[in-house]
Amino acid sequence: MTEPKTVNLSVEGMSCASCVGRVEQGLNDVDGVTNATVNLAAESARFTISGPAGLKAAVDVLTDLGYPARTSRVTLNIVSMTCASCVGRVEKALLGTSGVVEASVNLAAENATIVYVTGATTAEQLVAVSTGAGYPAEIALADAQVSRSERKADEAKALLNRVVFAAVLTVPVFILEMGAHTIPGFHDLVARTIGMQTSWLIQFVLATIVLFGPGWGFFAKGIPALLRRAPDMNSLVALGTGAAWTYSVVATFLPQLVPDDVRAVYFEAAAVIVVLILLGRWLEARAKGRTGAAIQALLGLQPKTARVLRDGQTVEVDIDALRTGDLVLVRPGERIPVDGAVTDGASNVDESMITGEPLPVPKTADDLVTGGTVNGTGSLTFAATRVGADTTLAQIIRMVEEAQGAKLPIQGLVDRVTMWFVPAVLALAILTVLVWLLVGPEPALTFALVAGVSVLIIACPCAMGLATPTSIMVGTGRAAEMGVLFRKGDALQHLNEVEVIALDKTGTVTEGRPTLTDLITAEGFERSKTLALIAAVEAQSEHPVAEAIVRSALEEGVKLLDATEFRSVTGYGVEAVVAGQKVLVGADRFMTLNNIDTSALEEKERILAEQGRTALYATIDGVLAAVIAVADPVKASSASVIAALHDRGLKVAMITGDKQATAEAIGREVGIDEVIAGVLPDGKVAALDALRHGGRKVAFVGDGINDAPALAHADVGIAIGTGTDVAIESADVVLMSGDLRGVINAAEVSQATMRNIYQNLVWAFGYNVALIPVAAGVLYPAFGLLLSPVFAAGAMALSSVSVLTNALRLRRIEAKMPEVGPPPATSHQLITQPAE
Repeated sequence: MTEPKTVNLSVEGMSCASCVGRVEQGLNDVDGVTNATVNLAAESARFTISGPAGLKAAVDVLTDLGYPARTSRVTLNIVSMTCASCVGRVEKALLGTSGVVEASVNLAAENATIVYVTGATTAEQLVAVSTGAGYPAEIALADAQVSRSERKADEAKALLNRVVFAAVLTVPVFILEMGAHTIPGFHDLVARTIGMQTSWLIQFVLATIVLFGPGWGFFAKGIPALLRRAPDMNSLVALGTGAAWTYSVVATFLPQLVPDDVRAVYFEAAAVIVVLILLGRWLEARAKGRTGAAIQALLGLQPKTARVLRDGQTVEVDIDALRTGDLVLVRPGERIPVDGAVTDGASNVDESMITGEPLPVPKTADDLVTGGTVNGTGSLTFAATRVGADTTLAQIIRMVEEAQGAKLPIQGLVDRVTMWFVPAVLALAILTVLVWLLVGPEPALTFALVAGVSVLIIACPCAMGLATPTSIMVGTGRAAEMGVLFRKGDALQHLNEVEVIALDKTGTVTEGRPTLTDLITAEGFERSKTLALIAAVEAQSEHPVAEAIVRSALEEGVKLLDATEFRSVTGYGVEAVVAGQKVLVGADRFMTLNNIDTSALEEKERILAEQGRTALYATIDGVLAAVIAVADPVKASSASVIAALHDRGLKVAMITGDKQATAEAIGREVGIDEVIAGVLPDGKVAALDALRHGGRKVAFVGDGINDAPALAHADVGIAIGTGTDVAIESADVVLMSGDLRGVINAAEVSQATMRNIYQNLVWAFGYNVALIPVAAGVLYPAFGLLLSPVFAAGAMALSSVSVLTNALRLRRIEAKMPEVGPPPATSHQLITQPAE
């Protein structure tokens, strides 16, 4: 069975939430396609396919629905082809590639021209397919891979040209028909000079050019959608302007069919509607281009070339030609091209564009550098460790793109409403016309036409469809600039609903680099020999506490002995045979498990634990030998972050494997509300469930490999970016700075984005609820007011622009936590006590 694959396609022609609903429903109905989600702001469709047939069916459905997937074209130079059979093999291999629409191979030119669905495959993958078939290939000519913002800029430019052309033609129409309302005697002047019939003919010619020139797109997309019984925004505009134009044509050329008292033309309404809606779409295109500004900024961080040492010579190569292990040279002030480890040189590197932290980070030999960051005043040579799609920057871009394409739970309600919105508007427009014809005052036909067209034009599903995705795009993009990555878009909503923040202790509240502070021996044991035996056992372990003990032993000049029969009991301790003696090191529960009497040092252990230190026992050949204390300094920012979380009305808990006394000492120091201590690695999930009592939603912040299950189990998992890859992969949110302050920034982005979404939805729904009845004429009986279709078009155009403009305000979100200085002196200042 073919492995399921997630595909992200760029879709053309979507203009409103109704379009989104139809595309989504159409894709989900295709055999082999699941989990389809459509994003109007990003103009994309994301779904899972179980084979190439599923993708082809999805592309066909998109075309049938009138929302085709965008395609790209690439030309490959192919070698080793000698006959028509070679051509056939290459074509078959290319056509069998998921996403390829057309493939034409030319033997004489030794090339292949391929049309493929953008997002389903890439030119590089097609090169690999040809090469894998036995015919090595390289890209000869590819379509310019313009960014989304550039594409929207081109679209905006084309729309502006249409707006200007349509406006130039519409102005005379508007003056001829509406001049009488503003200029006294203008109507009589027209009648005496060119005559009303000639005026109407001029309006007819100009309005017809506007409707079927710049405005043709509304008819080309809207009418087929209507015939497919899937009307969209274009259908409403086409019907509204078409009705006004048709009535006016009849009044102009077939006057005998229209009673004299209602004979009038509405060419100016049809033309002005087209101009105003095109103007709105131009403003939309400009605003949509800016919603992806964060991604565009990230894409711009990577240099195009890099200087590499090859055969002792410095060679400048394209960034795509870099390979793992290449030695890369970076001069002062240059941007680092890919991830790597410094081999030579020293400098300070500005990593703010990745982590959001403004202070430059010193880099010397063996330190890691990240692609996209800026080198300071020194020169660096580093070995490339991750290139291409594996770099941190590429992963960040991928995470942000995935989050921006996500659909929040709140969007489900919007989708259900908008699926029925356009049909409901059509029905309401028909009902409006019937009511005016049946009970309206004379001229009833004119009133019916004006009201019906106004209802069609003023309805705006576009605003409803854009309300959520635009806010997500801008919010997650701004978060990335602050060093906060929302790996899953729905975390934006869930984080705003969280009531409890649970923090792992080691590496999250504390530095995660423990240091040996105390070694208190029992009677009859000599300190240095005891430390040597303990260190020999701990040298076999990868636990941070073990590392601290070994590091301190080496600093004291202790020679490490060989250990055999090593065994680790997760959450309890370790044991091994050293110099013929069996040594156990672990927590009190490990001693209990092995029937060791710890009473001689229990008081010492209790005092150490109350000081916030992790205390362990050591035994030699079954006899209690020592109690060891290790302290992990609290991060400088922890107390201020927890205070800021309290200010936001959140409760803060800490989960740790430490003893209760140790954990409570640290909790008191930083202001923790609830401490859950003595938790084994596999018990963090149960601890989170305990914190959920009363239906509370819980976010968990951690960084270690043992945190992965808890990160996945929490309502929102937040990983410190300096942690392990598996922890990050299990998380919903990643803090690239490795600092708890990122939690505040994540909460701020979540709150601001959700507030923005609610504002957009209130505006979008409120606009339609309030103005559609006004357009239908509910104010006429009481106030004699009937909304003009021209004003309806202006209001509709402004509705979408208002939603987009509001979403763009999220680009101004500021980081809430100030920079912190050196850590203050605390009870965790490290000392080494002499042996007793």
